[in-house]
Amino acid sequence: MALQINPSILSADFSRLADEAKAVEGADWLHVDVMDNHFVPNLTLGVPVVESLGKATDTPLDCHLMIEDPDRWAPQYIEAGAGSVTFHVEAAAAPVRLAREIRAKGARASMALKPATPIEPYEDLLPELDMLLVMTVEPGFGGQAFLDIMLPKIRRTRQLIDKHGLELWLQVDGGVSAATIERCAEAGADVFVAGSAVYGAQDPAKAVTELRHLAEQATTAPGTGDGLVTGR
Repeated sequence: MALQINPSILSADFSRLADEAKAVEGADWLHVDVMDNHFVPNLTLGVPVVESLGKATDTPLDCHLMIEDPDRWAPQYIEAGAGSVTFHVEAAAAPVRLAREIRAKGARASMALKPATPIEPYEDLLPELDMLLVMTVEPGFGGQAFLDIMLPKIRRTRQLIDKHGLELWLQVDGGVSAATIERCAEAGADVFVAGSAVYGAQDPAKAVTELRHLAEQATTAPGTGDGLVTGR
């Protein structure tokens, strides 16, 4: 699949979200971080803002729920216009049932793992998902430094996806920038959430294009064969 860049609205100017959404309309998805000050120590936005964002941009919304009780709340974000909904496996009471409900309501089902949560216990769940998110920082705040120790986990996750022959997107979120995106792509990620690297740039749209180019370069380097990096 083509590599995807998902700017995180968390790093945008909240006083002008509609304009900030339009500034990155060349992106594949607009990543929306929903935090409840319980599952993570921060409070961001909720269903009404997601609904408003959906009306302000043609870019599909990728909602990342860093909240308690996603089993209850995830369907409301689909109704608000989210095309992809990510729940944390650490917070979900019934992840398989939740993933199936998300899909049944017409959205892509995605599951996120905190840095300390291993992928291996959830191998059997992968066919129930459309995307898996490996957090490359501790969830809760934007602008954190990328955790290099997550690269082996990204690689292991890609190997499990390939082992089962799944067309499952592998997303990374946290500290993704021009300095780190190539390592993530080489490890096997194909969907990249970038916050300050996009919205902190003078030209956010250009930043999206440049990040995409760097990721593509990393996966088509000479000697990698068939456009894929060894280990993917």
